[in-house]
Amino acid sequence: MTTCDEVLKTMLALKDDEQKAVLQRFFKTGKGQYGDGDVFLGIKVPQTRAVAKRFWKECSADDLHRLLQSAYHEVRLVALLMLAMQYKHDRGNAAYADFYLNHTSRINNWDLVDLSCYDILGNWLLDKDRTVLYSLARSTNFWEQRIAIVSCMAFVRNNQYDDCLAISDMLLHHPHDLIQKAVGWLLREVGKRNNEVLTNFLATRYRTMPRTMLRYAIEKYPDNVRKQFLHGTF
Repeated sequence: MTTCDEVLKTMLALKDDEQKAVLQRFFKTGKGQYGDGDVFLGIKVPQTRAVAKRFWKECSADDLHRLLQSAYHEVRLVALLMLAMQYKHDRGNAAYADFYLNHTSRINNWDLVDLSCYDILGNWLLDKDRTVLYSLARSTNFWEQRIAIVSCMAFVRNNQYDDCLAISDMLLHHPHDLIQKAVGWLLREVGKRNNEVLTNFLATRYRTMPRTMLRYAIEKYPDNVRKQFLHGTF
């Protein structure tokens, strides 16, 4: 039995039909919704992390590739968590970022993006050219666009804001709320570290950016300042 087979067997043993129904609704898997067609086993994230911790050292690139082809959401997640663990153990190896970029079509829900992209791609790019993120931001696939902005978390945590702000500008009027929320979230993270940078960015944009994005971005401001932004009087 391959490591891939062992991971699959372990994950299938954790299947929970009641939790599956909850997750199918939460991740909008209905017809025409953003998670249309995604299939869940009903496994909670801490359980998935435990499986990843058990098997990450033994998983080959081929194992991870096979796991990412799974129709099961949690199996794709466990593959990404193991990839992140492998990258953390071997940070100097470009193969992990390349593998990640070659499998973006399988990183197709917001939690899959958020629990993997900045740990792998963002951290890899900390001291490198970031052109690839701008290419992802221009993608017609909004999961790749979410990867572009959320990967910037690694930069923001290192007090590097320029790329986050530039990609936020590229996605500033995006129609999908999952991109609006992601941009607002990252802008809020900028503000938590440097309020002046965020305020200067918002001052010329807050009247035209989507309301959802603005609400996320200004969450940490005092109540009176939030009201000024929301009422257009800042």
